[in-house]
Amino acid sequence: MSNHPNVNAEKIGILGICGFGGFALNAAAIDTRIKATVTSTMYDMTRVSARGYNDSIDDNARYEMKQKLNAQRTEDFKNGSYVQSPGLPNPDQLTDSTPQFMKDYVGYYKSKSRGFHPRSIGSNGGWKTTSSLSLINMPILAYSDEIRSPVLMIHGEKAHSRYFSEDAFKKLKGKNKELLIIKGANHVDLYDNLEKIPFKKIVEFFRKNLR
Repeated sequence: MSNHPNVNAEKIGILGICGFGGFALNAAAIDTRIKATVTSTMYDMTRVSARGYNDSIDDNARYEMKQKLNAQRTEDFKNGSYVQSPGLPNPDQLTDSTPQFMKDYVGYYKSKSRGFHPRSIGSNGGWKTTSSLSLINMPILAYSDEIRSPVLMIHGEKAHSRYFSEDAFKKLKGKNKELLIIKGANHVDLYDNLEKIPFKKIVEFFRKNLR
């Protein structure tokens, strides 16, 4: 934290995109110095890691997932290295049966004009296979209903992840909370689409609440 005399440590704003949107809400529930929170195209990483998309993983499948991941931990220790998950397919591997949200991710992370970077995991591979073990047993939004400061949640109308924001918003309390659905936007549109990201709304929100 800056030691500059003009910095007000009691007027902190936070903005989280995608997975960091969920962590931003969690931070606001912990740190009362945060006076305004914006989430954009939010993911609840603990929920999706523990239960899959749309909570599709049942208890038996969850147990099998834990068995597989922990067996991989043993193998990683034996080998002195770790195995990466497959990551995104290349554009030429997409087919008519590829889910639209996967095509959207590929369009962002694999495009040099958008989110591609030679050192980016999203562009060039996957996370460590066992990384999700640190997430599958903890709901990060357990205490989000304790947030008293203003929250603005933004999500795309056509985003596959829209339910994360909608469900999280239902738990928030107070009249200073808002859910803004962007017409026609998918998940990654709110990463870099200058026509879809509501910059003016975000600026006004922070100006109002960080005076």
